[in-house]
Amino acid sequence: MNARILWVDDEIELLKPYMIFLKEKGYEVVTCNNGRDAIDLVSQEGFDIMFLDENMPGISGIEVLAEVSSIRQGMPVVMITKSEQEDIMDQAIGKHIADFLIKPVNPNQILLTLKKHLHQQEIVNTQNITNFRSEFQQLGMLISDRLSMDEWYDLHRRLTRWDLELADGDQGLHQMLHSVVDDANQAFQKFVRNNYLDWVKGNNAPLMSWDIVRQRIFPLLDNNEKVLMVVIDNMRYDQWFVIQDLLGKEFTITQNELYCSILPTATQYARNSIFAGLTPLQIAKRYPDWWVEEVEEEGKNLYEFEMLVEQLRRNGRDVKVSYHKCNNSASIEQATNDLRRSGAELCVAVVNFVDMLSHARTDNKMIRELASSEAAYRRLSSEWIKSSGLIDMLRTMGRKGYKIIITTDHGTTHVDHAIKVIGDRNTSVSLRYKVGKSLNFDRKEVKEIFEIKRPDEAGLPMPNLSSTYIFATGKSFLAYPNNYNYYVTYYKDTFQHGGISMEEMLIPLVQLKLN
Repeated sequence: MNARILWVDDEIELLKPYMIFLKEKGYEVVTCNNGRDAIDLVSQEGFDIMFLDENMPGISGIEVLAEVSSIRQGMPVVMITKSEQEDIMDQAIGKHIADFLIKPVNPNQILLTLKKHLHQQEIVNTQNITNFRSEFQQLGMLISDRLSMDEWYDLHRRLTRWDLELADGDQGLHQMLHSVVDDANQAFQKFVRNNYLDWVKGNNAPLMSWDIVRQRIFPLLDNNEKVLMVVIDNMRYDQWFVIQDLLGKEFTITQNELYCSILPTATQYARNSIFAGLTPLQIAKRYPDWWVEEVEEEGKNLYEFEMLVEQLRRNGRDVKVSYHKCNNSASIEQATNDLRRSGAELCVAVVNFVDMLSHARTDNKMIRELASSEAAYRRLSSEWIKSSGLIDMLRTMGRKGYKIIITTDHGTTHVDHAIKVIGDRNTSVSLRYKVGKSLNFDRKEVKEIFEIKRPDEAGLPMPNLSSTYIFATGKSFLAYPNNYNYYVTYYKDTFQHGGISMEEMLIPLVQLKLN
């Protein structure tokens, strides 16, 4: 815990016991007895923290604070004073003082202040090391493809919590965590392989995309509640945490759960399924004019409002619906103004920024550098959300008495190695899944690919009678042999979706209310 302390007090000789105490704890302490010398020392030497007497002859502690703050920005200054006058505290706080201690202080107060301002992250990291090491083996033993879906939800929560805890800490621990996550995803893809087709048939199925409106929105409407449903496209569970932190004390989370996205974990399939309350195959058969095949250039999510209205009608719910698609801050602001005037019982806002960020990170070198890791990706998402107007939308609708549902259609995962796939010219271009005829891949990679030869059994449309679907698992992505090396280099270390991983499939569904 070595650190360099500057202690400024006109009665510094009386504080020798403190100096001895701190030196015994491993600190280097430099002292002076007036403000002018303190300013000179700060301008000439480096200090980690400064203890500053407020009431000294000559230049006052408040004046010293103003000077040293401009010389050494970011150095914490702790004001020590006999006075508890509010105006002195206000002046000190206004000049960005780090802490305030009232005389007489005891050595333990000083030590606690040093830990708080110099060693907090170190202490947190040390505690994290202890806690994670005790849990590491337990997490490894939990991993099995025989877990129930509720157990997978719990494991994903625990792994995500540790990812957040260790993000800026010990890199060795973070690598250990990633190895556990990789093992978990290997077991999870086996779990999905073994159960997905049964889920589509309704056998022991978890809550899935086509269930959301029927099972989570209808009960609220039936209870005469007004509902705002916000669908943030491509939001991982860890990204929900940054939104949760931004909501602060304004909102209470009344329900916080995970649900399972359908395959492919892509907007065309998963989000259409949410709004239609149907499998993609059922949508294609019932509403062929609304379903757009992979190879067609038309937008794949142009009829979400119509699908939602049809789902309500089909299930006997006669409610007014207001639907808004938001791609930037201006459209969120416009949607908020429209919603403020809306009398609809069900309001829906689809927010596309996180998905746009994911794609921009792939295509834009500067964005890739800004979001170089999961932690940086979360921080960039947080910065946008803070300035986007989304929280103002939630606040506005909360004041109008709306229950608020926040969810997503799928998540995304960090990919790092390619599997070569050969298909005909109409094969889809997606990197985490492909649909097409005569799809061939290296059978050595079969453990990393989930192949569905009968798409109808998975609730998926068949563009051709011989169409099959394949899904990447773990950290793999699917690449064509043409310009193979170029595309492998281009897409390695990007965030992609469409395949099978906890990050893509196990996603948040949250209900909250304004306090």
